[in-house]
Amino acid sequence: MANALTGILLIATFVIFIGYAMKGGNLTVGFFVMAVLWTVIGRVPFNQAIKDIFTEPVLNYGKTAAYIIFGSWFGRVLVDTGIAGSISRRTEKVGKKSPILATILIALVIALIFTSSYGVGSAIAVGVILFPIMFSIGVPKNIAVTIFTMSIGAAMYVNNVLFVQFQVFFPEVEWGSRYQRFGFVAMGVQMAIVILFILFNSKKIKNGTPVIVEGSSSAEVSDVSTFTYVLPVLPVLLSIFAKWDAVPALLLSIIIAFLATGNMKSYLKFVTMMNETAKHAISDIAGLLIMLFVLTMFQAAAIHAMSGFTSVFQAILPSSKLVLVIIIAIVAPLSYFRGPLMLYGAGAAVAAILIGTGMFDQYFLYGLLVVPSMMGVSACITQSWNLWAVQYAELDTKTFLVTGLPWAWAATVINLFAAYFLL
Repeated sequence: MANALTGILLIATFVIFIGYAMKGGNLTVGFFVMAVLWTVIGRVPFNQAIKDIFTEPVLNYGKTAAYIIFGSWFGRVLVDTGIAGSISRRTEKVGKKSPILATILIALVIALIFTSSYGVGSAIAVGVILFPIMFSIGVPKNIAVTIFTMSIGAAMYVNNVLFVQFQVFFPEVEWGSRYQRFGFVAMGVQMAIVILFILFNSKKIKNGTPVIVEGSSSAEVSDVSTFTYVLPVLPVLLSIFAKWDAVPALLLSIIIAFLATGNMKSYLKFVTMMNETAKHAISDIAGLLIMLFVLTMFQAAAIHAMSGFTSVFQAILPSSKLVLVIIIAIVAPLSYFRGPLMLYGAGAAVAAILIGTGMFDQYFLYGLLVVPSMMGVSACITQSWNLWAVQYAELDTKTFLVTGLPWAWAATVINLFAAYFLL
């Protein structure tokens, strides 16, 4: 009787949390309330809860937090040193002769920058450079925004900073050749979909009305050496080929960026630039870090609360991986509005449930839930930089969702099968 009541309360609170997340409720508050509720409902002893739910998970997340901070800092450095702007200006010159080719190059530039850069601050800083370029060559706003958000989403498959955030759900998954093989394939698939999206809308782009954005920051960006254009992918290359950890790879790239752009010519200039970029980078992701710390509490609470229901879920879930992939592919839009397939939403509990059953390899589960989560990252209005892009372009939410959903869904279906075969 007690277990039945516990199960009913867990389901009821889970449904309420899904509704709360999908309505845009603050996730930091939501995850904390759920952590407390599931600790109480799961009847976790007080002293054990203090240690195992509200202390150790947060302290153990310190390594991941360091990755996020350095990734955000690197993104801010690329923008403030003029490297991102210089790459964008070179791309802009192509636009006057071939708007379709320029639009494809812009999508590739966005993906290139965000293979290592991370954070809403970096996305905004790059967006205020690239959106005016796309508008000036006639790319309609709804198409420009979808290109921007889906290109960032594609890069996130190989962005180590986002990887370590999702890794908290799947502790057995490591940043190594097994994941990287899938990550680059998934990125390639989504970028191929983005290019198809551009070609599909080529007439609209060619016949679009150029819009000049006043005060465009792209005109104010100074040129830098073309040597620096490799810097956005340098941390990824060091990680793959030199087997470096993300922190030294990002730190070395930051130092090279300062050096190559003349920001280390004097000690005072270097210190000022270092402090300013670091300050802005940390402020960009401060709210995210707090949310992720609280998320680890909820994850721990979910594992404890669900421990007594493993046999029930084992009986309900299909044992076939292929069947699970097909089901998730069909219902992938449930990742929208922080729904049950978005790990930064109600999907956190789904991950805990699936891992708790012990039925599937964690690499497979990573792909099963991260791919639809990436769909949300790429095309859902609740993702912070997507919301900013929509507001910057003065685009209505419905138009954004309708424009991007079919293409993001297509990329998600293909990548789910890629995860099935590669993970």
